[in-house]
Amino acid sequence: MSRHDSDARPSKVAANAPVQATVTEVKPQDVPIYLTGVGTVTALHSVTVRTRIDGQLDRVGFKEGQDVSAGQLIAQIDPRSAQAQLDQAVAQKAKDQAELANARLNLRRYAELVKQDAATRQTLDTQRAQVAQLEAAVQADEAQISYARTQLSYTHITAPISGRVGERLVDPGNIVHATDAGGLVVIKQIDPIGVVFTLPEDFFVDINHAMRTSKEPLQAVAYSRNSQQPLGHGSLLLLNNQMDTSTGTIQLKASFPNPVHDMWPGQYVNARLYLGVRKQALVMPAEVIQRGPDGTYAYVLDDKDIVHLQYVHVVVMQDGIAVVDKGLAAGQRVVVEGQYKLRPGIHVTKVQTMAATAEKAQ
Repeated sequence: MSRHDSDARPSKVAANAPVQATVTEVKPQDVPIYLTGVGTVTALHSVTVRTRIDGQLDRVGFKEGQDVSAGQLIAQIDPRSAQAQLDQAVAQKAKDQAELANARLNLRRYAELVKQDAATRQTLDTQRAQVAQLEAAVQADEAQISYARTQLSYTHITAPISGRVGERLVDPGNIVHATDAGGLVVIKQIDPIGVVFTLPEDFFVDINHAMRTSKEPLQAVAYSRNSQQPLGHGSLLLLNNQMDTSTGTIQLKASFPNPVHDMWPGQYVNARLYLGVRKQALVMPAEVIQRGPDGTYAYVLDDKDIVHLQYVHVVVMQDGIAVVDKGLAAGQRVVVEGQYKLRPGIHVTKVQTMAATAEKAQ
């Protein structure tokens, strides 16, 4: 035996020497299916409160940043002009009603006189026409009174929705007009509150299928951008009716209860949309999955603790786990740590399972 052969034998033995690795079993498990996108918190409803008549702003009934209820007083316009128009319309109706009553009496008198041939038929017809005109005048007066009352009610401006008011845009004492662009104040509904977010258009089919097959609205969770702490749990309201061709995304909107105001309009969040549950999927730690030129693979141990390379198809990787649907079966042992020391055919000794490792760490 040559010296060269003698030197090479220990290297070959060392290359095939048993190594230590951490393994775990592939297990079937129900896995939630979800998609995550970046979103913006937005008020579910937003109303700019405006005046519907011209006049002087007498007072406001809110403090900036206050929560208001629907129907609560927001502003009071000087009502004197509108009240005068209403009084005038009521007086005009009383005048026309008095004339109508007199005209009806005259109509009855002319009807008796015609029977006695003491008045002409033309006089009777003229009186009938006058009664009809006055009846129409009273109806017009009633319409005018209704209009004047409506105008008067516009001087008392109330909140159309419940929500939080923002900055006061007009101070008391100013003359306001129905044509003013700015309005008096903006009310935003923040409980419940909305989140508008986008997802790649490639997921449209999955989302649409989940919406059609689910009996309940799809569930959504909002997270802070810098933590995994949930800000709220809500439900999907909208899958927009058009994709954005410039960004290749589809817009969605979800509603969230927001009783303690953890979410605020304009806030950026991560929105997670749940599409359903993948029943009894094959799961393992994400560290098991390795990537090579020919695709994704895992190191699998047989009954004799010999390593084999097995190519797998990964469905999804989320929350530190990988879900596969091809290449592995439930109960197989796969390597979680120590892959850098492995190659097919190597024998693994001192095998540690994930559970044993976790117990030691405790």
